[in-house]
Amino acid sequence: MSSYVTRKTPGDTAWFTHDRFGMFIHWGLYALPARHEWIKNRECIPEDKYQLYFDHFNPDLFDPKDWARKARAAGMKYAVLTTKHHEGFCLFDSAYTDYKATNTAAGRDLVREYVDAFRAEGLHIGFYYSLIDWHHPDFPIDMLHPRRNDPDAEEQNRGRDMHRYAEYMRNQVRELLTNYGKIDILWFDFSYSRSTPPQNAPWMKGKGKDDWEAEELIALARKLQPGIIIDNRTEIEQDLWTPEQYQPTEWVRHETTGELVTWEACQTFSGSWGYHRDESSWKSPEQLLRLLIETVSRGGNLLMNVGPTSRGYFDKRADRALQVYADWMHTNSRSIYGCTMAEPEFREPADVRYTQSEDGKRLYVHLFSYPFRYLRLPGLSGKVSYAQFLHDGSELLFKEGKPNHDAGSADIAGDGDIVLTLPVVKPDVVIPTIELFLK
Repeated sequence: MSSYVTRKTPGDTAWFTHDRFGMFIHWGLYALPARHEWIKNRECIPEDKYQLYFDHFNPDLFDPKDWARKARAAGMKYAVLTTKHHEGFCLFDSAYTDYKATNTAAGRDLVREYVDAFRAEGLHIGFYYSLIDWHHPDFPIDMLHPRRNDPDAEEQNRGRDMHRYAEYMRNQVRELLTNYGKIDILWFDFSYSRSTPPQNAPWMKGKGKDDWEAEELIALARKLQPGIIIDNRTEIEQDLWTPEQYQPTEWVRHETTGELVTWEACQTFSGSWGYHRDESSWKSPEQLLRLLIETVSRGGNLLMNVGPTSRGYFDKRADRALQVYADWMHTNSRSIYGCTMAEPEFREPADVRYTQSEDGKRLYVHLFSYPFRYLRLPGLSGKVSYAQFLHDGSELLFKEGKPNHDAGSADIAGDGDIVLTLPVVKPDVVIPTIELFLK
C-alpha cells in the first residue's frame, strides 16, 4: 500500500484521487467575441455592449452527449462546468436572475442537459460557480470590475450591497445543489482580498471570505450535498488545493503544517479558458501527456480545460487535443488510475517519471526521452519480477547491475540497479510507458 498520507478532508476524495483526470469546461457569452473569457474585464465593456452577446447567444449545435462521449474516450472520469463565470451569465434556469440561458435563443437549461449527458456516461459531476459577478447590480466595483475606469465609478458604487449579493450566491448555490441530483464537486472561483487597490481609488478593495460570507455558503453546500468536494478559493480551507496554469514539481503541501494535501492542477489546451478563435499557443501532444503524467507522478489530479464555441461544439483543435489523450489512455491508463507518486526509495532517472499503483505492486516508468537500447533504473535490483511495455504488453528483458560499456552490452557490473533492454526504434507511442511488476 502507498505510504503517503494526505491531510484529512471534509468531503469524500477517495474516488477523486483514484480517478485522477477530469474535464474543465469554460462556456459562456464570452464564446461569441471569442477572444478570451476575461474580455469584459480586459476591454472594459459596458453592459449595453456586452448585451449584444446575450442577444446573439444561440448554441444550435450544442450536443452534451457528444461532449460526454469525448470526455470519456479521452480517459476523463469527471467534469466541471462553468454554471456561471465572472460575466454573471448563468447556464442554468435560476429563479434569481433573468441573465440566463433560458432567456436566450437556447431557450433551455443547459446545465440540466450537461448533467444528464455526463452522468449517463458514468462521469462524476462538478459545478464551477464564480464568486465574482460583473453583471449583478449589487456586486461592488473594484480593481477587476469592467467599470473600474469610469470617471464616475465611485458614484456608481454607491448603494451596491455585498450582503445582498452574498445572499444571491447562496440562493443560486442552493438551486445548483438541489435541482440536479448528486453533485460531486463544487469549484468556487476566486478570492483576491490581498490585492492592492489603485492609488487613485483606495475604495476599490479586493474581496475574500468575509465578502462572500463563505462560512455560511460552505455550510449550505455541505448540508445539501454531504461528501461533496469543495476547493479552497473562498479563502476557507476545504478539500482541494488548485494550482492554476503552472505545474508543481513536488506534492503540494499545506502552507502551515507541511502535510501533503489533495490537489488538482487546472490547465488549458491553449492560452485561454474560454473559446479563443485566434489564439495559437496550443500545446503539443508531448506537452499534453506530460502534464497528466507529471501531475499524477506528484500525487495530484489534472483538470484539463475545453472552451466550446458559441454554437456549442468543440472545435477541431480541441478535438485533436482530446484525441491525443484518447489514443494514449486507451492503452496506458493503468499508469494513471489508482496511481500516485512512487515511494521515495524509487529514484527517477533523468527524463523519466514514475507513478506507482496504490497497492504498491506495480511501478510505471514513463519515458519522456526515449533512450538508446538500454535503460538503467537505480535501486531496483532484486525488486522486479517482470517488465513489459504497457501499451502492448510485450516483455522487456532486464538484468540486475549496470551496462558493461566495454562489452557493448548490458552485462552485469555490480551495484543495485536494473538495466532494461529496449528496442532501438521507439514504439509508435508519444510517451512509451514500462510496467514493472514488483516482488
